Amino acid sequence: MMKSYQGNSYLFGGNAPYVEELYEAYLLDPNSVADNWRTYFDSVQHLPAVDGSDAKDVAHAPVIASFAERAKQGPIRTVEDSADSEMGRKRVAVQQLIATYRNVGTRWADLDPLKRTERPNIPELDPAFYGFTDSDMDIVFNISNTFFGKDKMTLRDLLENLRQTYCGSIGSEYMYITDQNIKKWWQEKLESIRSKPNFDAKKKVNILDRLTAAEGLERYLHTKYVGQKRFSLEGGESFIAQMDEILDAAGLAGVQEIVIGMAHRGRLNVLVNTLGKMPTDLFAEFDHTAPEELPSGDVKYHQGFSSDISTTGGPIHLSLAFNPSHLEIVNPVVEGSVRARMDRRGDKTGSQVLPILVHGDAAIAGQGVVQETLALSEVRGYHTGGTIHIVINNQIGFTTSDPRDLRSTLYCTDIMKTIESPILHVNGDDPEAVVLATQLAVEYRTKFRKDVMIDLICFRKLGHNEQDTPSMTQPLMYKKIAAHPGTRKLYADKLEAQGVIAAGGGDDMVKKYRAELEAGQRTSDPVLTNFKGKYAVDWTPFLNRKWTDSGDTAIPLAEWKRIAEKITTLPEGFKAHPLVETVLRNRGAMGRGEIGVDWGMGEHMAFASLVASGYPIRLSGEDSGRGTFTHRHAVIHDQDREKWDTGTYIPLQHVADGQAGFTVIDSILSEEAVLGFEYGYSSAEPNTLTIWEAQFGDFANGAQVVIDQFIASGEVKWGRVNGLVMMLPHGYEGQGPEHSSARLERFMQLCADMNMQVVQPTTASQIFHLLRRQMIRPFRKPLIIMTPKSLLRNKDATSEITEFTKGEFHTVLPEKNKEVVAANVTRMIICSGKVYYDLVKAREAKKSKDVAIVRVEQLYPFPHKAFANEMKKYPNLSELVWCQDEPQNQGAWFFIQHNIFENMSEGQKLGYAGRPASASPACGYSHLHQEQQKSLVDTAFAKLKGVNLTK
Repeated sequence: MMKSYQGNSYLFGGNAPYVEELYEAYLLDPNSVADNWRTYFDSVQHLPAVDGSDAKDVAHAPVIASFAERAKQGPIRTVEDSADSEMGRKRVAVQQLIATYRNVGTRWADLDPLKRTERPNIPELDPAFYGFTDSDMDIVFNISNTFFGKDKMTLRDLLENLRQTYCGSIGSEYMYITDQNIKKWWQEKLESIRSKPNFDAKKKVNILDRLTAAEGLERYLHTKYVGQKRFSLEGGESFIAQMDEILDAAGLAGVQEIVIGMAHRGRLNVLVNTLGKMPTDLFAEFDHTAPEELPSGDVKYHQGFSSDISTTGGPIHLSLAFNPSHLEIVNPVVEGSVRARMDRRGDKTGSQVLPILVHGDAAIAGQGVVQETLALSEVRGYHTGGTIHIVINNQIGFTTSDPRDLRSTLYCTDIMKTIESPILHVNGDDPEAVVLATQLAVEYRTKFRKDVMIDLICFRKLGHNEQDTPSMTQPLMYKKIAAHPGTRKLYADKLEAQGVIAAGGGDDMVKKYRAELEAGQRTSDPVLTNFKGKYAVDWTPFLNRKWTDSGDTAIPLAEWKRIAEKITTLPEGFKAHPLVETVLRNRGAMGRGEIGVDWGMGEHMAFASLVASGYPIRLSGEDSGRGTFTHRHAVIHDQDREKWDTGTYIPLQHVADGQAGFTVIDSILSEEAVLGFEYGYSSAEPNTLTIWEAQFGDFANGAQVVIDQFIASGEVKWGRVNGLVMMLPHGYEGQGPEHSSARLERFMQLCADMNMQVVQPTTASQIFHLLRRQMIRPFRKPLIIMTPKSLLRNKDATSEITEFTKGEFHTVLPEKNKEVVAANVTRMIICSGKVYYDLVKAREAKKSKDVAIVRVEQLYPFPHKAFANEMKKYPNLSELVWCQDEPQNQGAWFFIQHNIFENMSEGQKLGYAGRPASASPACGYSHLHQEQQKSLVDTAFAKLKGVNLTK
């Protein structure tokens, strides 16, 4: 091996990472590397930068390139074949050994409480791999680039220190991080204490107390509520001690609010033992005696909760987010809630609000929303100051019987490396190591404001939900689990042996906790029952409000003109694109009443009037600043400057002195995580108009879980009201299947219990009043807007100023043609959206004076009163036709027909005009689209045929 090793180049091939590590150590301290390496690195300090510039900082690229070139010349030696040369080689090998332990030492760490697998064969962690023999173990080497407290150490002692630090109960991964200061920080933190805690007796007793609480609750529920699902934490009790430590450390760091997102496992335990939910309230849910206050409700392991906890650093408000069984989908919701709380506090860095996300080992590796949420972590509009991630790692996933079926990576946490998050793997049977890892994680997040991961490796004592038998598929694993005494017992025995607690002290703690449960006492102290934080939101003004379609949304003419001038004027010297200058010029004319107000101006005036009245606005989505169809131009770019601080101007941020904030964000290319984030934001901030805009309405498909599980059902399941707005561009313009439909039918199917609003406005004044109505009315409901594409520039869709200064949002728009005499009308065509304008043109061409065309602008809640009033206008009406662009099995037809039928009189018939049923939302052939469009419009005026509904 020695001969082979000497024959390899130190500079390239498999040693390249090591040489780069040596070079980084040299940059921090030239004296930390061997003399021959220092001489070599000195010689490469003056290499030119790869771009040919005279950069003062030493770039790695040319240096590493020189490594490759130098490698061709063979190993570095100062004196050929001399004793000094051999000693130099050993010094280099020692540095390489250190780097290897830092890189892959965790592979040898003692992490599995069940001890099911043998230590893997990693030759690079064995000194023999580098040519060392027993005779070398007492040689003293310079190790000044480590943090073991000594500049020099024997190889034997160095090896022992490395194994203690990187191969004990904590396995750390951080060497892939590119920031040298962060890497050095982790090296110092871990190596200075050998990754071993040094807690006093009081701390140890507190850890045992939390383990006792965690185990005690599960044992109590297991015996009292046999067979009921609870997703037990048994096998992972250290998690409760970990949560307790986060609260204490975060409080000392100045955190005042914590939002927690987690799935099922351990959730009930967290509710009782961390957030302070009364055990009697939990038992009532098991006994089915809890009050049923919601239309639907949800199972207990989906429920959220909030409380105020006293910590050493001060009170902290805790919120456990409501979430469904779609596991990781709660992640972006939590992050959005945290961002809203930060904005409310003016907390730019996240120093006062902390997100905690608790994952499962299978879910974090399998759910795509994890990657989407991580991708938001460093983006300006979504940054929350770093998240503490915890995996409750059962080492089993869901019910998988073979680890090879769980994932394609070594660790379930490898996804965290995409954002260079440090990862601490920790043995759940060593609760002190778990607490230490938690302390380090909080300290890291506090210092660097970045995400950090703790992989709590434990086991699942019972089946997935207490109703399955895991030994059927994991027999050997569950034999070991059956023989395991439990983490609490192991730790109690350890503390007794250390003399920290008296003999039998652990059993006494178990009895005491059991007695507290029997008495229904709170098990998490101290909970602040009457505390109300300065930044708490009062939701009572938005609760139990009766639905109303109208709102006082008009604004005075003088205010209209003042705002219009503000949002169409650029700062002196700011050069906009010629096309944007034209847009602003036209908007100025719209503001003065010289031309009709188009969609973009109507929307802008709604935003401007709201921020001027004190309502903040947050708008995000792909291309939301400009608008996918270039209609918005909320962010204007200087054509001579590109820097964000001086090269852009947002008129809506300069409407009035003391105005509310206007934030517009061009989001990352994500639907699910971004929509979840904005839902979370809106759920924490009812006084902000929060909008998510899809690039094309079809793309909301990628966020369907958020729509189904939160937006549509959150209020009836959890009592969580929410005013999120979704803008979904929708319109059949011949652009193919994926650029036509926002899947209106899916939203219509979800409508019930007055849960949300679905609208399809067709004029500029309608979008103006609709957006203002969303904030001015005293309640919050999600608002789904099918926004147009071609209507953005359609002159027929413009509005006069009077429609803004005196009007309101109309749920139904009546027939506008005065030549259509009510007494002569025998047919009413009812429609929604762009097709209205096609129908009007066709009626003009056909000269059909006996046909009235009525637009239903609000599809849900269906405006029965307004619609009935329109019906009453036409005494001789015998035929009604619903006309839509969408295929018959899509769009609003199947939802709308029974609402129309309800308002029909005896003898009246209802027909359908639209595309035939189709498996695809729209065709991709332009000529076929035109044929279908002409056919459906003609059908709306033709004799009713086929199956029609008759009253």
